[in-house]
Amino acid sequence: MKPIVKESDYSTIKNIINNLTPAQKTKEVGQLMNELELAKKVPDNKMPKGIIQLNSYFEVEVGQPAQIIKMTMVIPKNADLAQNKMSLFSPLSVALIGFKEGASVDWVLPGGLRKLKILKVENQVKKEVAVK
Repeated sequence: MKPIVKESDYSTIKNIINNLTPAQKTKEVGQLMNELELAKKVPDNKMPKGIIQLNSYFEVEVGQPAQIIKMTMVIPKNADLAQNKMSLFSPLSVALIGFKEGASVDWVLPGGLRKLKILKVENQVKKEVAVK
């Protein structure tokens, strides 16, 4: 199963990574780069519904016994776990970006290999605001 990433997210993420210091380039950043290179890049207006992307709210079932995690994937500077906003550089985000609601993904997280089942994905559609 190949992840799907919209072109604007790909550009945004690449720019963030390119501006990191060597010390900030963690194992997860390397894994994210690999996932992005493997991903199918699609124009923003052709992005299928239900795919986890930047600013997606998602619910995922992790491991046995099942734990449900409900988060929004954000760029690192907007991450705030108290508000359920997870950095795209977190191990869970790296595992899930580009995958569709209903998909199962096997991924090595800090606690070991886990089966991740994506239960729900909501993507905010940015509406143009008329300036008066």
